[in-house]
Amino acid sequence: MIRKLLALVALLAAFGQAFGAVDVNTANVDALRGIKGIGPARAKAILDERNAHGPYKDASDLGKRVKGLGGHTVERLQAEGLSVGPATGKPGAATQTANGAAPAKSGNAQGAATGSTTVAVKK
Repeated sequence: MIRKLLALVALLAAFGQAFGAVDVNTANVDALRGIKGIGPARAKAILDERNAHGPYKDASDLGKRVKGLGGHTVERLQAEGLSVGPATGKPGAATQTANGAAPAKSGNAQGAATGSTTVAVKK
């Protein structure tokens, strides 16, 4: 009985951490400040760097690009719930399909005139 109770508690804790993770590539200032160890200045630095140079590739990229975040600090922040999700591309950059090729442009004149773009959706 005690084993089942401990297993249940461990399972609930794992789910709580999974849903409580804050992705540094999509978070806003408030979400970042919700992580223990990130104050207003550090949250601003993270967002300014992300907005200037695009999303972070991984945790080491975050540590290299943001002044004051070293490897140990990033590890501690990850333990507190910070995650580095997949980089979706630099803001304003061309979209790519799943195989890495640039999407084909629309061949009709009307589509080109209105500025429509082709978006590849990964299933």
